[in-house]
Parts: sequence; C-alpha cells; structure tokens
Amino acid sequence: MKTAVRNKVVLKTTILAFLVALGYVLSPILRIPGMAPMQHFINVLAAVLLGPWYSFACALLIALLRMTFMGINLLAVSGAIIGPIFAGLLYKKTGKLFAAVLGEIFGTGIIGALISGPIMKYIYGFPDIKWYTYLPSFLLGTIIGGSVAYLLLIAFKKRGVLSWMEQFCKE
Repeated sequence: MKTAVRNKVVLKTTILAFLVALGYVLSPILRIPGMAPMQHFINVLAAVLLGPWYSFACALLIALLRMTFMGINLLAVSGAIIGPIFAGLLYKKTGKLFAAVLGEIFGTGIIGALISGPIMKYIYGFPDIKWYTYLPSFLLGTIIGGSVAYLLLIAFKKRGVLSWMEQFCKE
C-alpha cells in the first residue's frame, strides 16, 4: 500500500474513531425521549467528512456501543445506519451540504422509521405497534440533528475549515 493511501486510511479511521467517541458521549447528554438528535448530527458530519461507507460504519459502531453499554434496543441500529449512507451518497453526488441533511432525513427519518415498526412488532413482541409509529419522532430527531450539523458545517465552510478537511479525506 502506498504511503499516501495508507496515510489517508489512517486519517479517516482516526476521524471515524473521534466521531464514534463523540457520538457515544453526546448521546445520553443531549437526548430527547424517543429521539437521538446527536446521532443524526454525527451522521451528517461523518457523511460529509468521510463519505457514505465510513459514515455507515460510524453509525453502526455508535449504535452497537449504545446497545451494549446503555441498554438501548435495536432501534439504535435501525434508526441510525440507513441515513448516513443516503447522506454520504447525496453529498458525494451534489457537493451540497443540504443534500447530506436531506439524505439523513430521508434515510433515517423515513426509511429507518418504517423498518423500526416491524422490528419492534416482530422481534420485541409489541403486537400493537404500527408500521408508521416511529415516523414522527425519527423525522423530528433527524431534522434537529441534521440542522445542527448543517449550521456547524456552514460555519466550517465560511472559515475555510471544511475545504481543508475535505482535501485530506477525499475518497
């Protein structure tokens, strides 16, 4: 493996580790019952800085940590892993920060919410759960977290920090 490629992998893995740690620490501090806005904040940041697959890994690792050490159920996974892929792909395709936020809202707020109902119904045995039960909370959580990430990324962009970070992390 060439040195430049190896250095890029090390840098992206380091940023991934930092975002996972940040997401895990912020999760219980800034939590709204039924929502995890800081997860969505981290998802958008990871999607923009690292791309779709590293952001997927970031979301999955945070979800697994939350499940293991905080006793969160499988909604930590279903409500976290789809949005970062959409966010990363949309950002990669358009180069627009708002596209990353929309990808997170669509992927997690809608698709993640829709798959969470059957998970709770069939895996956890809640027969009265409807397929749309999680739409309101997931949508609101992704809008809150995505908006905060968008504001931070805009501030980074205005100060030239975002372009500096992107030049080191480009896939």
